[in-house]
Amino acid sequence: MPMWPFGKKNQDAPVQPAEELPVDQPEQPVGDEPVSGPFDGAEFNIEEFDFSEFSTGVLNLGSMKLPLPKGSQVQVEMGEQGPRMLHIVTESGRITPVAFAAPTAGGQWEEASEEICEGMNRDGLAAEFVDGPFGKEIVGEAGGNVMRVLGADGSRWMLRFTLASPAEKADQLAETARKLMACTFVYRGTDPMLAGTSLPVALPAPLVAQVQQAMQQRQNEAQAQRQYDEQALDEAAEALRQVGNPGAQRNQQTEDK
Repeated sequence: MPMWPFGKKNQDAPVQPAEELPVDQPEQPVGDEPVSGPFDGAEFNIEEFDFSEFSTGVLNLGSMKLPLPKGSQVQVEMGEQGPRMLHIVTESGRITPVAFAAPTAGGQWEEASEEICEGMNRDGLAAEFVDGPFGKEIVGEAGGNVMRVLGADGSRWMLRFTLASPAEKADQLAETARKLMACTFVYRGTDPMLAGTSLPVALPAPLVAQVQQAMQQRQNEAQAQRQYDEQALDEAAEALRQVGNPGAQRNQQTEDK
C-alpha cells in the first residue's frame, strides 16, 4: 500500500460517552481513517478528502481530478492541431499525467512498463526498473536530465505519470509525483474503450481561454509569415524578369533619371 495516506474530512460522527463503551462489538471502520489512492472516482468522493497540507486546489480534467501541489502551475503543450499534452510544472520539474482504459483483469501497467522501458533505452536514456510505492517505476538519465515514469492500475483504468527534471532535483520531483498520484481520482466512465486508449481530457475554462489565445496567435503569425513569403516571391520574380530583359531595365533606369 502506498505511503502518504490522506485523512477524510470530519463528518461530525457521533461519539459515545466513555461510560457506555460497547462490549464484544466488532470493530467498525473509522470515518476519518487515512486512506491512499489513486482512487476510482466512481467509488470515492473527492469532496470527502482533505488534501490541504499538500494542495491548494483541485485540477478537474474530466477523466482525472488532481489536487495541485502547492506552488505548481499548469502548462498546456500545443501541437499543430491544438493542445497536445498537459503538464504540472513544479519548482523541481514537470509531471505529465495521463489516464488510460485498461482490461477488467488489470495488469496494464505491467505490460506498458516493459514497452516504455525498451523505448527509453532505444532513445539512449539508459532506463532501468526501480521499486516504488506503487510497484515498479522506470528511470532513465541522459545529459544531466532524468525521466521517471510511474504507473498504477485501477478498476478498468491505468494511471501514468511521466516526470522530467534535472538530475539534482529528480528525487524531490519523484516524492511530489508519488504524493500527487496517491491523491489523484480517475473517472473511467462506462463506455466501452479499447485497452490502452487514453481517457478524454476536458480543460477547465481558464485553460481553454489560454489555448484559444495561443491558437489565435499562432494563426496570426502563420498568416503574417505567408504574406511575407508571398511578397518575397513577388520581389524575386520581378528581379528575375529584370535580369532576363536588360532592355527593360535600361528603360526603367532612363525613366528614373
